[in-house]
Amino acid sequence: MNRTSPSPKILSSDTPRLRVTERLYALLVAMRPRQWTKNLAIFVGIVFAQRLLNPVLFGRATLAFAAFCLVSSGIYLFNDLLDLENDRQHPKKKLRPLAAGTLPTSWAKVTIGFLWLGGAGLSTLLFFVPIDGPDTFAALGGANVLFACTLASYIVLMVLYGLRLKHVVLLDVFIIAAGFALRILAGAVAVPVIISPWLYVVTIMLSLMMAFGKRRNELVLMEGQASNHRQILKEYSLPLLDQMITIVTATTIMAYSLYTFQASTGNHQLMITIPLVLYGVFRYLYLVYVRKEGGSPEEVLLRDRHMLGTVVLCIAVVIVVLYLLPH
Repeated sequence: MNRTSPSPKILSSDTPRLRVTERLYALLVAMRPRQWTKNLAIFVGIVFAQRLLNPVLFGRATLAFAAFCLVSSGIYLFNDLLDLENDRQHPKKKLRPLAAGTLPTSWAKVTIGFLWLGGAGLSTLLFFVPIDGPDTFAALGGANVLFACTLASYIVLMVLYGLRLKHVVLLDVFIIAAGFALRILAGAVAVPVIISPWLYVVTIMLSLMMAFGKRRNELVLMEGQASNHRQILKEYSLPLLDQMITIVTATTIMAYSLYTFQASTGNHQLMITIPLVLYGVFRYLYLVYVRKEGGSPEEVLLRDRHMLGTVVLCIAVVIVVLYLLPH
């Protein structure tokens, strides 16, 4: 009688260990690490104030960046919980972990708490990173308090956006723009440095352009069913969005140009980057109007080689002008 050796156990998708692994991966996807690129706005202040090479200040900016990454991921999970049913009506968003059912809502709720507490913890660490020099304001902790207040304001603003403000026409996109402005403000007060008000104007206009482009993409993608996914979309029309995109696009280019040759904290040699900014803006408009993209600006940046190359080149030129060329 031949004895056959027992076949090895094969882990199926129902194996608890594998289910936990899949859920952890789904949780990571739901946290949207790709969108952490938005938080790079934290470094705008330290770069344009020409303090990037200061290791202590760079460390403070990095802590601020990490805090915003944790907090913003918590916001994404919070919004996905609120928009669960609407996302299931969207051809792309229905694949998100919470909408697709691959991530339990209980996991998301617990993670939100941990992420926001983690962001608060990193904010507290700034109090233990002293700034050498005659900066009395920072030495007394004023910069740290202002950063904590800015981070808290961002959380409150985004929660209000998710609960109510995203249903108010025009105000919804202005809240998105305010989120970017708060990132730059947080980076400036965390270091701390003084940056030109023109940079805030550029940030707000640029974020408005992307927000309007996102709304336009949703209208085009969902066609007549757009309001089923997002009720506020019934308040918008393509002609209205096109007009507003035209206005904020022109304002963005003009504001950046004025910054390069008028701002007291700027550098006239940065005028060399104006053509790159023009090309980047026009490339984005091409992707929105011709390629029918723009629903996720951060994915457009990472996926389109022309946009990514332009941004990298522009950053490189800014670094060379501010840190290598004689002033």
